[in-house]
Amino acid sequence: MTTSTTDDVVLRRLGPAEGAILTSAIRTAYGPSYDIRWVYDADEVRARLTDGRYVSVVAETPGGDLLCHMGLALATPGDVVGHAGQAVTLAAARGRHLFTRTKRFLMDWARDRGMAGMYSEVTAAHPYSQKANLAVGAWETGFLLGWIPATVANDAATDTVRRRRSAAFFYAKVNDGHDRPVYAPPRHREVIGRTLDRSALRGRLAEPPPGAEPAVRTVLHTEIDRDHNLAVLTATEPGADLAEVVGAVRHRLFHHDRLDAVYLDLPLVSPGTALVAEDLEALGVSYAGIFPNHRADGDVLRMQSLHGIRITADDVVVASDHGRELLDYVLADLPHTSRQPG
Repeated sequence: MTTSTTDDVVLRRLGPAEGAILTSAIRTAYGPSYDIRWVYDADEVRARLTDGRYVSVVAETPGGDLLCHMGLALATPGDVVGHAGQAVTLAAARGRHLFTRTKRFLMDWARDRGMAGMYSEVTAAHPYSQKANLAVGAWETGFLLGWIPATVANDAATDTVRRRRSAAFFYAKVNDGHDRPVYAPPRHREVIGRTLDRSALRGRLAEPPPGAEPAVRTVLHTEIDRDHNLAVLTATEPGADLAEVVGAVRHRLFHHDRLDAVYLDLPLVSPGTALVAEDLEALGVSYAGIFPNHRADGDVLRMQSLHGIRITADDVVVASDHGRELLDYVLADLPHTSRQPG
């Protein structure tokens, strides 16, 4: 699907030469504060649209005036799960449910292409974007506490204090993914099972094979996001030394690189995750949720560790009962140094 037209709205994909439309929309909505910097570079947007790493969908008036934008980022053009973001609804379009119409158009495109689904980090400073995601059939799979930098302006937040904000993580399924085992750590097995069921993911809880042992050494990839002042660690092979390795890397990232948060992804398709993940509890690394990760096969268990960020229940707005239950679990798993009762 490339175009859909009604009497009042035209939905279509942008061509490579139209990257400036996204850049202009971001500047209108966020000024210079948007935390993904490449969207301000029309040439970079054009390059991503050209090679298939980015799909850009807009809602316009029949006369061509922009009303809403949404993008889908892919690590490679053949990815089966994409990252939906850069959602902008201009002031003239508020109240017309164009976010949901635009996202459904994007989901239809992904379904026709054979993709499994798309995920998105949605601000938890207000419920509006979360409600829109729920309306198109997406469900919360976790919460990234402190994910959004304080420099990002958000005029819909429930308060005006400039501080790091949290994000609700949503997954929208468009086709069945592949059947796969999910080796959840015993302590988080129940919440992971509930999340799999709610999101209709094809992962199935499994026990490590009898006699299974973790690898001797952990294989860890570190990706620092300077725009967010955080890092995402991916253990493609969680080993017996996981806690030792993560502890050393986290110390360097917090005290040398001065990052605010570190997130750790563990592959749920690996029995090693069930065997060693609970060793992280002594470090104060806590549960965030289930997330896709292009460096790992299938879903990952994401853990999080915050540095100098205090989170309360009142800081995080949720829009569904499922989201509230999941947030309560995430907050309860935080070490006491990172949370206060709401």
